[in-house]
Amino acid sequence: MKIFHFKKELSEYLKAIKNEDRSVGLVPTMGALHDGHQSLVEKAMSDNDEVVVSIFVNPTQFNNKEDLIKYPRTLDRDVDFLKNISGNKIIIYAPSPEDVYDGNVASKNFNFKGLDSVMEGAFRPGHFDGVGTVVKRLLEIVKPNKAYFGEKDFQQLAIIKKMVEIHNLPSKIIGCDIYRAEDGLAMSSRNERLKPKYREAAPFIYKTLKSAKQKFGTKSANKVSEWVKKQFKSHPLLELEYFTIADDKTLKPVNRKSNKKNYRAFIAVYAGDVRLIDNIALN
Repeated sequence: MKIFHFKKELSEYLKAIKNEDRSVGLVPTMGALHDGHQSLVEKAMSDNDEVVVSIFVNPTQFNNKEDLIKYPRTLDRDVDFLKNISGNKIIIYAPSPEDVYDGNVASKNFNFKGLDSVMEGAFRPGHFDGVGTVVKRLLEIVKPNKAYFGEKDFQQLAIIKKMVEIHNLPSKIIGCDIYRAEDGLAMSSRNERLKPKYREAAPFIYKTLKSAKQKFGTKSANKVSEWVKKQFKSHPLLELEYFTIADDKTLKPVNRKSNKKNYRAFIAVYAGDVRLIDNIALN
């Protein structure tokens, strides 16, 4: 397994691979790897000759500095994790912020055509400019044939696809199904920070989403939203930040349902000081 800390050396290595007409996949991560990441890596490996896994805690997408400080950094463990998946097909890119951003660690401003103005964008100002900035840089550095992202961050996935379209980048963006623990909790690096009582309570989020999906078949979006809010209002440990039912293309909240559109429910919940997000397709 090859590990690169500098983009210049990585680019030279990848150039030789591409000159042999071998395909390259990219799985961008912020480390603290788990089984959800493994599913992305395995999908990328099945589609490509070589796979780059970037391990980089991106400072520009944290609007909360304390959250950036607390974010787990486990590079040695992540390397061992990837070795167990494949010892010779995975290339690790574990750079510093200075290497990624050429010493100018700052977000660029993007026009995401309104995809960033709701849900995560409304509660985390500047977050998606940071995401767009780092993903654009990684795509420019690696130049993958395909890049893989989980649907747990569905809004982020939509925004990355829009960014690639706007900037006419050649990489194809692949969305992959949400990987869940046996009890339904969406896999996330943040789960490691959950205290035991909150980890035990957290599957309530997905349980509620599944019930909301069932109710959406016969009830209005407003009625479903009111029901979800009521469930969390009476929960002793979990605090609802938002629940939104939106068009899965525009991400605009739904007023009246249409049989011609697909909808998705999005949720953000605080389990103590850990913020968890999830979503589910409704039709």
